[in-house]
Amino acid sequence: MTLRRILICLAVVAGLAGVAYVARDGDKPAESMAEAADKFLAGLDEKQKAKATFDFDDKERTRYFFTPQQQNRKPTRKGLPLADMNDKQKGLALALLKASAGEAGYKKASLVMSLEEVLADLENKGAMVRDPSWYFVTVFGKPSKTGKWGWRFEGHHLSLNFTLDGGKIVSATPCFYGANPAVVKGGKKDGLETLPEAEKPFRDLVALLDDDQKKTAHQGKQFPEIQEAVAKPGVGKPAGVAAKSMTDKQKEALRKLIIGYAERMRPEVAAAELAEIKKAGFDEVHFAYAGEPASGKQRTYRVQGPTFVIEYVNTQDDSAKNPANHIHSSWRNVKGDFGLE
Repeated sequence: MTLRRILICLAVVAGLAGVAYVARDGDKPAESMAEAADKFLAGLDEKQKAKATFDFDDKERTRYFFTPQQQNRKPTRKGLPLADMNDKQKGLALALLKASAGEAGYKKASLVMSLEEVLADLENKGAMVRDPSWYFVTVFGKPSKTGKWGWRFEGHHLSLNFTLDGGKIVSATPCFYGANPAVVKGGKKDGLETLPEAEKPFRDLVALLDDDQKKTAHQGKQFPEIQEAVAKPGVGKPAGVAAKSMTDKQKEALRKLIIGYAERMRPEVAAAELAEIKKAGFDEVHFAYAGEPASGKQRTYRVQGPTFVIEYVNTQDDSAKNPANHIHSSWRNVKGDFGLE
């Protein structure tokens, strides 16, 4: 969906009370997700279904991980991996992903998964297994067009979590995407940049800040790694420069950075999240960063408002030892993910 269409959707849902991800006319995303989940589960045998399903209230639902989660070259992540599915089952799993994440999110997730092949070549059978089929589907509760249920698609550098209730998507967070390498340097995928929306808009915004604003926005130490396995991010109070002290041009640059992350989600979800930001007051959104924005330099940043937090960490070398070429990035609900607010 284009920026213009996102903003049209934003105007439509701006008056909603709370994040209830609604459909555009003629489109019912929650129903399409339930139908896709039913088809996926119906195609599994009993042993596969036992791996893929948990009760809705199981503690596993909030134990999300974007790190490799393997031991002795065997996966320790819960759920059913693509590796244990036949081609038809894989197709149904990916159809569920597309129905949930939207076209743009699905394509980006596919790119993240494809980087496992790059890592396999770079690491040459290192300690970690790098396998594009080590991405796991986990369904919580019974897919329904009326009741509560949820599901997760997860693996290395990817954790997409969805909660539905009453025929609506009530949460699509945590929404995590990572990339190693951030920019592929050499080989068949030379030049591939999986998460450009996390990079250029950030640099553009920093470049627009005046010296006093940079003193406020720039932090003395890097932000910590993004938390895993917690239902509520422990990010504390917003840091940095507030949008209310920015010029119109700077605010527009901040909006572009936020929208780049929002567009990783289904258009309806993105529109509702943006509506919540507007409702809570865009002037209350803060931007802070640490390190240096330049490529190859360690850097982290946060964009935080009353309803959401964007976290970005790029402090690790990639597997080819290129400095600061390994991204972790996420969108989370500051009051709690997984529809628990």
